[in-house]
Amino acid sequence: MRQIAHPEEIRVLITDDSAFMRTALTRLVQSDPELVVVSTARDGTEALEAIRKAQPDVMTLDLEMPRLGGLELLRVLRQQGSSLPVIVVSSLTSDGAAATLEAFELGAFECIPKPLSYACLDIVNIRDDLVAKIKAAANCENDRQLPVALPITKGKARSRQEAAPLPLVIAIGISTGGPKALHEMLPRLPADFPVPILIVQHMPPGFTQAFAQRLNHLSPMAVSEARDGQGLEPGNVMIAPGGKHMILRQAHTRMQVRISSEPNHTLHVPSVDVMMRSVAECCHGRSLGLIMTGMGSDGMQGMQAIAKAGGFTIGQSAESCTVYGMPRACAELGLLKRVVDLKDIPDTLLWAVGRERQTSVFAAL
Repeated sequence: MRQIAHPEEIRVLITDDSAFMRTALTRLVQSDPELVVVSTARDGTEALEAIRKAQPDVMTLDLEMPRLGGLELLRVLRQQGSSLPVIVVSSLTSDGAAATLEAFELGAFECIPKPLSYACLDIVNIRDDLVAKIKAAANCENDRQLPVALPITKGKARSRQEAAPLPLVIAIGISTGGPKALHEMLPRLPADFPVPILIVQHMPPGFTQAFAQRLNHLSPMAVSEARDGQGLEPGNVMIAPGGKHMILRQAHTRMQVRISSEPNHTLHVPSVDVMMRSVAECCHGRSLGLIMTGMGSDGMQGMQAIAKAGGFTIGQSAESCTVYGMPRACAELGLLKRVVDLKDIPDTLLWAVGRERQTSVFAAL
């Protein structure tokens, strides 16, 4: 299947061993006038040939395929130095979640859960998500180069006076590009990090538990999927469960997280805004918000609440984001007190909690 795309169209390659899924995904993609499917492939071997001939801008990829599977294809593309953005369409099984997380480590751009059945409604329900992520993948390089509308301070703080009082909680919001970024960032924080960390990573149900387990294996800090009623402890990282909100509440003399389906009107579940607003309400000026790579503007209202409460706000730099959407929305409102590259976030957090490493860049400032 070959079509000639107009220059302004985004060229998509669909790779799946199911003829039904190839047809269904093709129809969903081409329902948007800015997208065109230039080829389809039944496995990784066919996909490599299609990439060479059709030169797509984005590829969707099933992971379980005959001959050359999805993970093997990603390894080949990485060895070749390919910059082709890949969106994984994966099952929600525990095996599928583990494979998808490995795909992120191999450079996959994003993941969309494969429908549990071939019912028409199940397939159509992923349409908006699929189209949005294809467009974000195709434009990610341009997004990183766009200037923000308002000036922001970039770099590292030189003194504790630039920060709010030592935070009680660090709230992190992250989406597209998040698994790879967190794999790089969290292992560089020590086991005795003195402040609990709450993370909302946009992920569907079925993925966050495996994601937390993988981060726990990689990180000195204890990482887990958050449980309802769980108390906050220094050195612990809690990941919001997919499909539920994570909210911080004061319970007598200690703070704990609540896991809830409410509010039920948010675009994202879990929502960065919901989590960060609750942190601002509980911790006031002793809260720290960090907004990282991701599409859209979830987290903008939450970071605004933290800033209004007197907390400290940090944004990931455009150059180090996979998609400069969520940090950009905060930067344009002037909400960020500090903007840093991904590689500098661990040292910035250590500085914020008064724990500069002697070997860190801050020792020389």
